[in-house]
Amino acid sequence: MKVNLLGDNAAMRLFVRVWLKMLALAVAVCTLLRVALLFNQQTVEVDFTVVGWLEIFLVGAINDMAVMSLGYLFLWLFMVLAFEQKYRKPYGYVVFGVMVAGFLYTTFAHTMLDDYGSVAPLVGSLLTALFALNFGVKLFAPRWRRAMLCFGFGAWLLTYVSVIIFNMVSEYIFWDEFGVRYNFIAVDYLIYTNEVIGNIMESYPIIPMASVLMVVCSAVAWLLFRGDVRSAEVLVDGGWSWRGRATLLYVVVALLSFGTLRLTAQLQHTPNVYLNELQANGVYRFFEAFMKNNIDYKQFYPTLDDEEAKQLIYAEYGSTEDNRRVERGDSVEQRPNIVLITIESMSASFLERYGNMQHLTPNLDTLCRRGIVFDNLFATGNRTVRGLEAVTLSLPPCPGQSIIKREDHANMHSTGRMLKEQKGYDVTYFYGGKSYFDNMQAFFGSNHYAIIDRNSYSADDISFENIWGVCDEDAYRMVIRELGKKHTADSDAPFFAHVMTVSNHRPYTYPKGKISISPESKVREGGVMYSDYALGKFFEMAEREPWFENTVFVITADHCASSAGKIEIPLDKYRIPAVIYAPNRFAPQVVEKTCSQIDIMPTLFALLGMEYESHFYGRNILDEEYPERAFIATYQDLGYLQNDTLTIFSPRNSASRRSLSDGVKQYHATKLSDSEYRMTAVERIDEGIVRRAAAYYQTSYLWN
Repeated sequence: MKVNLLGDNAAMRLFVRVWLKMLALAVAVCTLLRVALLFNQQTVEVDFTVVGWLEIFLVGAINDMAVMSLGYLFLWLFMVLAFEQKYRKPYGYVVFGVMVAGFLYTTFAHTMLDDYGSVAPLVGSLLTALFALNFGVKLFAPRWRRAMLCFGFGAWLLTYVSVIIFNMVSEYIFWDEFGVRYNFIAVDYLIYTNEVIGNIMESYPIIPMASVLMVVCSAVAWLLFRGDVRSAEVLVDGGWSWRGRATLLYVVVALLSFGTLRLTAQLQHTPNVYLNELQANGVYRFFEAFMKNNIDYKQFYPTLDDEEAKQLIYAEYGSTEDNRRVERGDSVEQRPNIVLITIESMSASFLERYGNMQHLTPNLDTLCRRGIVFDNLFATGNRTVRGLEAVTLSLPPCPGQSIIKREDHANMHSTGRMLKEQKGYDVTYFYGGKSYFDNMQAFFGSNHYAIIDRNSYSADDISFENIWGVCDEDAYRMVIRELGKKHTADSDAPFFAHVMTVSNHRPYTYPKGKISISPESKVREGGVMYSDYALGKFFEMAEREPWFENTVFVITADHCASSAGKIEIPLDKYRIPAVIYAPNRFAPQVVEKTCSQIDIMPTLFALLGMEYESHFYGRNILDEEYPERAFIATYQDLGYLQNDTLTIFSPRNSASRRSLSDGVKQYHATKLSDSEYRMTAVERIDEGIVRRAAAYYQTSYLWN
């Protein structure tokens, strides 16, 4: 006996026909995207094997169909719920009442959407209002139901087509910036919708682009689905039989699709990162990143026995629980003012000192020649919060969300807290944007920093701003003014000012007439050059201040400009400038040791001869016994560089690990030039380095 799942029901045939068309569209659009990505500047020089090409396009198409099948959820619900019975008394009134109550609750009560923030509460309110209004009109005006059904079906189909096509453009733009599919950065940006949308609006001709894309989406939807929209009435007339069969079909295919995605994900762990990314589906990558934004270290990374890991750290630092010890200076203690400047996205590769011949950073290059410069210092990550975490907490980077963005981050062992409580410093965080961004306000405010941000500026203080905040010149003028007040108010209390800039960020806009690159060009080189120009102006102003002679300046970057490369963590992309500048206090010096962003502030404290209780993982780079190493990470991959060996921990269920080194990757790094490394996979994993790296990351996770 044959079972005909489709049967002869017109509604069932419509259900399947629309599904197949959506699958074909998704595969076609995603294939076109892969072709475009292959010709992107990030990828164009990458070579793939025949097997690699098959994985990119064949496995990629399978992933696309699986994601589209899972995404068919909303159309399935719309179609199977298109029946008249739900409008009959009293059920219709009950359903309408529940919908209105849902709208009122979402709009006026405190919900989880409010905790999420940004535009989420508004979106939730609008959606519940729309659903309630739609149902109410159909309930009280039955003659409009069928017309509204066709219109609603068409609207859903247009939405699906638009999501598929707009996502293609969005993924291309994201790849152009980061060299990967959607990851935790994309998830993170959802929280700051205003800034992100503003950034996009200022970076691209978004209105013309969106207008053209909407015309394209409308045309595609009309060509593919105009007949299906006209026949939408069959959904009402169909009985419960087809709805049951449609539900069974969707559930089975959805389960198979989810299993397929889990299976094909195992193919995305090759040494060629671009191959992994190209065969993947961006929407599914986004879902994965969303689910993994908080990662349990012990569940997903190589782990030692807790006591063994602690003992390794105790031996390394001469510390006790929580890595606590007393750091003693080798000289008479000094307590000068300290100004720490973290420049947005300032990679070492932009400096002439490291081989760049575009003359973008004359002021920063000059500071490097006149100060103590660290030529082989690596950023801990590729986001601002990672850089702030490194110089403020002096900890190895954690997987998932930065500590700065966590809820349990108050009263940590920060550099500001140490200087304030142990040395009597006045501690301030300066930011040209709104400090709610990336949770800076909550973090610095709960860790003993006063905060001066965009809200502190009057209209007269601002000569130029974009979506990220005031231009660097305006920010530096505010710093000069506020530090002048502190010096005047209480000259006996030294100040510590941490300044975070914003200008070197897409859309790379800045005041006209300042540098040779027009702001209208909106290119990264312009952002770099203007940031350097503003830095030079800051020092011109600072040198005229009475507090200048008694101030030490630390200039570095929050993170690198781009982190895309052929392996998970390309060393050359994570190298950043770092210089300690106090011309009347410290002689110029070039330090070539491999070191980390977390070492900057402990090195400064050692130079100043400070004795203090420390919980920092950072070390004094200038110490003869300094162990050359660096911590480098993405939001998931944790890197540890030691003795020219880069060790990478990637998330993997610990239960499946056969040994500590199982799933660990190691590369030998050969420096070819100031801006280029050759990375070669090692034949035999160095277990000693793996254990050392695990001890660092594991204990930092346990204690922080």
